[in-house]
Amino acid sequence: MTRNGQRLLMLIDDEPAQRRLIAAIAARRGWRTIFAGDHESALATLGTPDGMGLDAIILDSWTPECDATALIADLRGERPSLPILVLTANGSVAGAVEAMRAGATDFLVKPLAAERLLAALETAVAGKVAGELRPLSEKLSMPLAFDEIVGSAPQFRAALAVAAKAARARVPVLIEGESGVGKEVVAEAIHAASPRAQKPLVRVNCGAIPANLVESELFGHEKGAFTGAFERKMGRFQEADGGTLFLDEIGEMPLDAQVKLLRVLQSGEVQPLGARHASQVDVRVVAATNRTLSREIEAGRFREDLYYRLNVVQVTIPPLRERPGDVAPLAHHLLARIVEQPGLRPLGITDDALALLGSYDWPGNVRQLHNALFRAAVLCDGDALTRSDFPQIANMAANGVQPASNGSVAPCGVTLFRSDGNLRPLEEIEADVIRLAIGHYRGRMTEVARRLGIGRSTLYRKLGELGIDQSAA
Repeated sequence: MTRNGQRLLMLIDDEPAQRRLIAAIAARRGWRTIFAGDHESALATLGTPDGMGLDAIILDSWTPECDATALIADLRGERPSLPILVLTANGSVAGAVEAMRAGATDFLVKPLAAERLLAALETAVAGKVAGELRPLSEKLSMPLAFDEIVGSAPQFRAALAVAAKAARARVPVLIEGESGVGKEVVAEAIHAASPRAQKPLVRVNCGAIPANLVESELFGHEKGAFTGAFERKMGRFQEADGGTLFLDEIGEMPLDAQVKLLRVLQSGEVQPLGARHASQVDVRVVAATNRTLSREIEAGRFREDLYYRLNVVQVTIPPLRERPGDVAPLAHHLLARIVEQPGLRPLGITDDALALLGSYDWPGNVRQLHNALFRAAVLCDGDALTRSDFPQIANMAANGVQPASNGSVAPCGVTLFRSDGNLRPLEEIEADVIRLAIGHYRGRMTEVARRLGIGRSTLYRKLGELGIDQSAA
């Protein structure tokens, strides 16, 4: 970390435009970026004053055919604990396996949303789930029918029953739940069980589209509609005609685009930017969000009329920590799918490993469980995954990061009692709560303050008073 408190990132890439883009994205969260163009310069940089203060490395433009595995291994040899993120246009599972075995911490596939890159950096430097591959879920998953979705907790099965009943109708569905609970899996099941199953299912991540391009992405545009519109573009609504449009992270959509989306839902007509006439489309909309939209309405960030238009049927997916009995069946199910991928082999999982996984509260939900299993499967040398194949989870369990069964830990994962049985000082507990909130909301301090019920200025004052380093929280 630099002297002024900025975190320091080294980007290994020789393309100027990509360098500027990554550096600009990282700067949003207070990162300063230094550059290296090749293997030799990257290793040489490690010995400089800046290199000694690095917090993370991003290796761009990586493919399995180049010598990046040697570079990763050399970097890992010099800095064993330094997070190394690989950014590539090649999304193959075999590439992920090679990168992980060479020592990569994370593997990100282009085109990459800014928030996804920032979240990967925050996760890597936090050390909570370091080394667990986040991406490639889309490469490893296939649509499941409702009866194939794993989970027996009553509230989870009740949510699936609502979704299955709604699937047969044309009405919009709003799926709510924390990140990683499986909202897209449920959306896919709704489409597969609907009369539109033979028509397209078009996915749009509203949080991954720049605000000025949302309308063009959803509704299309004509050639010359705006600067840079060199050719006509079909919008996602038109692509989904006759089928289903899945709007993920709908809470991230800008207000001006919300107005036009509401108009399309009311009229069934889409008018591309620059077009003189609208065209009729037959699209069933399924939306998902990890936010509480009623609170977003109160804050003026989401339109109430659009909310009621989308929320004809609401499906709320409970977090994994509220259904711990589902962890072991999910682990078996996910592992069976993971080991079918190229470069991997059949693996079992021991009871002690399942007990460890079942004792953790999984703030990243099913996605985090999947990533932990994927990492373990890549690096496992035996015939079955054991407790030792989940060092990050075991370390957190040893440090009391997840709830214990004796009641000495609060549901959020904060230890309330000292080892001698006495309560910890309130100041220590408060500091732990703030650290957990910063990690849970990935450093988004406005969201942290809102969820804690305090102002941003109060939050920053407490960081100073309690001696909390935001970057290490």
